[in-house]
Amino acid sequence: MKLEDAVIVRIEQLCIEHNMTKYQLFKASGVPQSTLTSIKKKRSGSVRLITLYSICEGFGMSLEDFFRSPLFAREELSD
Repeated sequence: MKLEDAVIVRIEQLCIEHNMTKYQLFKASGVPQSTLTSIKKKRSGSVRLITLYSICEGFGMSLEDFFRSPLFAREELSD
């Protein structure tokens, strides 16, 4: 799986775990819904670090916690 795909899957997992809609994530993180949609649809190419940081704050977690997932294990990622 590509890194950008792993980030998308992780955000979707966290939305499910926190029972949050895209709108609720927007309200909690301040990241516009259009940006969240662009990330999901891979329109932006890559996620800016500040955007990911804000998303993590919306979930009440650190970047370290976000990346602490089997999705980001080196053997799971490809070019």
